[in-house]
Amino acid sequence: MPSNRQTALLHRPQAERRIPRLAALPRPVLARVEALAPGAWSAPHQHPWGQLSYAIEGVLQVETADGCFLAPPERAVWVPAGLEHSIHNIGPAQMRSLYVQAGTPGLPARCLVLDIAPLLRELVLAVCGLPERYEEDGPAGRLVAVTLDQLAVAPPAALDLPLPTDARLRKLCAALQAEPADPRTWAQWGEAVGLSERSLVRLFHSQTGLTPGAWRRRLRLLLALGPLAAGTKVAAVAAECGYASPSAFITAFSAEFGLTPTQMFATP
Repeated sequence: MPSNRQTALLHRPQAERRIPRLAALPRPVLARVEALAPGAWSAPHQHPWGQLSYAIEGVLQVETADGCFLAPPERAVWVPAGLEHSIHNIGPAQMRSLYVQAGTPGLPARCLVLDIAPLLRELVLAVCGLPERYEEDGPAGRLVAVTLDQLAVAPPAALDLPLPTDARLRKLCAALQAEPADPRTWAQWGEAVGLSERSLVRLFHSQTGLTPGAWRRRLRLLLALGPLAAGTKVAAVAAECGYASPSAFITAFSAEFGLTPTQMFATP
């Protein structure tokens, strides 16, 4: 990034989080409650159960080999069992995690961001109040079952940033992550990384599912989430992301996420 006002995707902060060392889950779902200082992170790891990482405050970022997945408030990142990932938060965050037994029916087989409806939010918070070894045959077990049912039908949110595998395109992506307002054309970027503009566009789309322009737009908007969550003014964030005006930024943000910045970060 061009300044310290934003945190670049794939940036590794300095405060390492502790990863629980468990041989197995004591129950089908295990909750974890964390208040995270700015820049807390976990090293790449995997575990034999799924994980729902939910931000009730702040912005969480989950990284895998395939891309970055961001969860502002009322969103969560689902990580399936066995997938190597790391997590860090942009600014202070309140994180609620559910570790879910592998093989639980109906849950996604890939990493993705989910919208958390008010009902699911309250269910997750209630599960976080249960003891580790809750009674599976009583009210607690029924609460967990309903939570898993709602999690299985939670809709995905377009808050991920897929990454290409080609080394030349990775170089381009790293440069844009460091300087999202870079004005170079795709022909100029192609010359910089050793591809024709046509080959760059074709290869980028085939490996990410997005055109280079759509990928850059999503990058800029995802990078805006951390500063917006921290209370930075929209005008400052818009300029930092390379938008000519706050209104242009808000229009792009609304088109990408279906909400204005004010709506996304409104206190529930």
